[in-house]
Amino acid sequence: MMSLLLELLHDAFFSAIPAFGFAILFNVPKRYLGYCALAGALGHSARTFLMHFNMPIEWATFAAAALVGVITIQFAKRHLAPPLMYAVAAIIPMVPGTYAFNTVIALIQLTAQSQVSPELSAQVIVNGLKTVFILGALAVGLALPSLLYYRNRPII
Repeated sequence: MMSLLLELLHDAFFSAIPAFGFAILFNVPKRYLGYCALAGALGHSARTFLMHFNMPIEWATFAAAALVGVITIQFAKRHLAPPLMYAVAAIIPMVPGTYAFNTVIALIQLTAQSQVSPELSAQVIVNGLKTVFILGALAVGLALPSLLYYRNRPII
């Protein structure tokens, strides 16, 4: 239990750094930078927590992105600012860079060979689909809370 807590704190710290950095890159006002870092840390830690209990990374990313969406709506209400000001920087740490990199490397190796390798083809397909599904989970998970919160008509 204590090792999980330490892992989550470690994860939160090291995912707050890129969220903070991208918030600076996106010209978020200085007084809101900490909120971007906090949302990024909570989102990535939530994904790590869910994956610790054997949830697939795609579904864990969806749930974490939805959590970031809810948190950033609350920040936006409190500060009278647009939620995307916080959310875009906060989801950057969850972008599937490793899977995308592995897809491209396997594609390059596949094109460099004279024959088609089933192992490399499988790597391209698995990593490519994982990349696409994680990116889709980020987009839908982040948009869903806003779609429900800012809805003008009742759901039913």
